Amino acid sequence: MRLPRTDRGRLLFVLALATAVTVFTATVPLLRDWFDLRVYHGAVDTWIHHGGHLYDYRVPGTTYGFTYPPFAAVGMLPMALLGLHAAIAVGLLLNLAATAFVLHTLYVLTGRRLRRYGLFGLAVGVCLLALLEPVRDTFSFGQVNLLLLALVLADARLIANGRSRWAGIGIGLAAAVKLTPAIFIVLLLLARRPRAAATATGVAAAATAFAALVAPDASRFYWTDAVWDTSRIGRLAYVSNQSLQGVLARLADPAEPSRAVWALLALAVLGVWVWRARRALATGDVLGAFALTGLAACLVSPVTWVHHLVWLLPSLVILAEEGLRQRRGRLLWLASGLYGLLCSSVVWLWFDDASGIGGFVGGNAYVWITLGLLLGLPVGQRGAAERRPWRRRASATAPAPRTAAPASVPAVISRPPGPPESSAAVPAGAEGPAGGAAAGPGPDRAPAVGPAVSRDTGRGRSDPTGSTRPVAPKPQSSRERASSYTANRPPS
Repeated sequence: MRLPRTDRGRLLFVLALATAVTVFTATVPLLRDWFDLRVYHGAVDTWIHHGGHLYDYRVPGTTYGFTYPPFAAVGMLPMALLGLHAAIAVGLLLNLAATAFVLHTLYVLTGRRLRRYGLFGLAVGVCLLALLEPVRDTFSFGQVNLLLLALVLADARLIANGRSRWAGIGIGLAAAVKLTPAIFIVLLLLARRPRAAATATGVAAAATAFAALVAPDASRFYWTDAVWDTSRIGRLAYVSNQSLQGVLARLADPAEPSRAVWALLALAVLGVWVWRARRALATGDVLGAFALTGLAACLVSPVTWVHHLVWLLPSLVILAEEGLRQRRGRLLWLASGLYGLLCSSVVWLWFDDASGIGGFVGGNAYVWITLGLLLGLPVGQRGAAERRPWRRRASATAPAPRTAAPASVPAVISRPPGPPESSAAVPAGAEGPAGGAAAGPGPDRAPAVGPAVSRDTGRGRSDPTGSTRPVAPKPQSSRERASSYTANRPPS
């Protein structure tokens, strides 16, 4: 798989890709009518302006209402000042800003193989993101997934850049808005970052406490009732639920899935995640560790709708980067194939009936992709050193070793034939390549540095020292240097 190398070829490639993306999004019926954003807006509006209970609101004609922790509603309070259309516009702008930040962060945290493509790579990345189903649905539903991913990756960026003093704030805020990102606090503990883990925990707890002060009744109801009621979110067997719980629910449908089996599978996934995350941490692969954690979160969460799978973005970037670094076409084709499946909406072919072998394989396709990436994502390898390290290495911060300069030796004066009055001191510029002076045999020698003394007058004059003169661009042998540095007689 070869990308165009000329500027004209790259421009044509981006234009063709952008045209294909535009045609696809304009002709394929993908619009979700900002359904989730209408849930947020309606719940907050009813709560603030009509005295209703936050978790009692339902979108007219549906059974769906607000399902996030109370702090999420507190953060969405400005919606109460806006109409629905204005809220949709603001939501789109926020998602665009979050997408730009996520793209730039992945661009910064990846290795040189992706950064070398510069603006061309970013342009292609924007086009590819626009086709990815989780990203499309996040925009179309008016969801908050990209905002949460941006908060978590902000902490990854801080740690990778050695600014861990503020690390944990983004993860804490994300965990207060939605429970799933709390798994990244465990990652900080695995990485032996207790301060960042404490910061994340403290921020999440403070945000939750603040929401309890602002909305005590809603907080009491959520933490004692709603948080345990998965039916409020939707049917577990719904084909959009691409988690382990969703697989079990579709197998058992219409009966309830076994919670014990789900717990065992979740523990197995978490064990694999801990093993692989520790391996990534051992090599300093910060992006790899965060990517694995996002995969594990999608698998063990009871409900992982398709639009939640934006957490797979770092994994896809790592897979593409490794394919470019190792120049392995198979990895690039694998990354392209997985990306194509995540763009295809293939799971919706089993919207009505996910039974049988076809339903088990195709209706859970995104689960198998997530599980395969958790098991086989290339992290913890030598190539990870090209990505931003988890902690600064000594070689990255220590000053470069300085070659010791050889001891100064006297420089030889070449004396042309003539009377003694024509002899002069040799300038101190006759130095070797490392800053030392040239040396040679003979009785006529002068100091390499310091004031030069005229042999006939004894008077000294100050010449530039070796520390202020540039080194000769093409060092020669000491004999050649000595013969070329014929001094002129100083003025009397």
